Amino acid sequence: MVQAARPALSGAARLQALHLNVSGGLAHGLLLAFSPGQGPMMISSMEEGKAGKIWLPGEVFQNLSGQAARVVVTVLNIQQLGMFEQEDNQTGQVLDDTVVGIMVGDMEISGLQDPVHLTFAHQQLPHSVTPLCVFWEPSKGHAGSWSSSGCVTQPGDKETVCYCDHLTFFTLLLNPTVDRSMAQTLVAVANTGCGVAVAFSIFTIAFYIFLRCNYKQFRSEETLRINLGLHVNLVSSLLLLNLAFLLNSGVSGGAAPGLCSALGGLTHYCLLCCFTWMALEGSHLYLLFIKVLGTYIHHYLAKLCLVGWGFPVLVVVVAGAIGSYGEYSIRTTDHQTVVHLCWINSEHLLVHYITNCGYFGLVFLFNTAIFGVVAWKNCHLWSTGVVQGHCKAWRVALAVVGLFCLLGATWALAFLSYGTSSVPILYLSAILNSLQGLFIFIWLVVLYYPKAEETTSSLSHITRNDRTMAVSQG
Repeated sequence: MVQAARPALSGAARLQALHLNVSGGLAHGLLLAFSPGQGPMMISSMEEGKAGKIWLPGEVFQNLSGQAARVVVTVLNIQQLGMFEQEDNQTGQVLDDTVVGIMVGDMEISGLQDPVHLTFAHQQLPHSVTPLCVFWEPSKGHAGSWSSSGCVTQPGDKETVCYCDHLTFFTLLLNPTVDRSMAQTLVAVANTGCGVAVAFSIFTIAFYIFLRCNYKQFRSEETLRINLGLHVNLVSSLLLLNLAFLLNSGVSGGAAPGLCSALGGLTHYCLLCCFTWMALEGSHLYLLFIKVLGTYIHHYLAKLCLVGWGFPVLVVVVAGAIGSYGEYSIRTTDHQTVVHLCWINSEHLLVHYITNCGYFGLVFLFNTAIFGVVAWKNCHLWSTGVVQGHCKAWRVALAVVGLFCLLGATWALAFLSYGTSSVPILYLSAILNSLQGLFIFIWLVVLYYPKAEETTSSLSHITRNDRTMAVSQG
């Protein structure tokens, strides 16, 4: 027998509850409905409709020994309540911000042979997401997390049915779809691009040595020496990053925990070096083109090297001290691992967001601002006739593209490739970032060889103290 102990819904729209008194031995089970707007309610049949359904099998009530029990069904809006906050490594979205809680008496009910049925109604889901039935596991992670253990998901066009062997708080998580073949293809593209980038990074360093040995001005002229030295340090950091990624892809699957942590730290260090040298490229551009009052810094290139190679060491040491590095796996929504990497582990993804995403975001904003000011200043000087010169249009365009590459514009595509809603951007980001070394090599060769004296007029001219000086950033 079922009686509504409190037929009206309790609480505001953000938390709605239905309280029922159910007698023991209810063999035929209990059918309820729920919706985000109306909360839980009693119905008589599994009729089609826009509301979700809850089916509690008779097995749930068999252990009541003929006594009545309180059944409480709650529907919560977790966004309004600020509850069930996900950890950083969980990117799924809760359907309609709705969580359904089911409790029977004071008992903890689990291991049901006849599972509980929860039907979540929804519109046609996009192909970029996959529904997953989950429940809240308080003991998982630091403050609880979603888990799918003991639940089976049966997706449909307009509804998804969850079969779970226990009672707790349930929801439907909409996860970004990670396709195994797409992930493996992206890794193959990245590995191929890294191999090409390694080769051309070596060519770039060899080209730098060739210029230093065969052209006196690259040894005597301070501006050319610093410019090339700065570019070569950036290329060297890209070379180390590509080598670290190839090594990571090759050994991470079977690496010992200690080796994997070291490899993850090395990869992180190389990535931070790249970002730091991109920032130094922007800072150098600022000194050349904007801070025009004759700036001289003693041992300038040596100090840049100290920052470019030294600052990332501090970050990696601190991150390593808190145990941030280890095995990181990319999984499909059914928890099948598609890629193993030695990287920042899932428990410390906040380190990734701060030191990688946040740091590069600041670098990119700074470099974009510097590039915009430099471009505006050069256009102004050209339009006013202060600058005289005959630069070929393709050289100017190449200089602009090269600068954009040096300042890390290709890495900004990563911010547009969240989840898998834009597969072409994922591929484009993997290709462009992997081939950054190739772009820089072509840029340097075209602008510096064979007429080295033209390097001072390939980008732009600026005015310093009422004098027109030729300055090149590449």
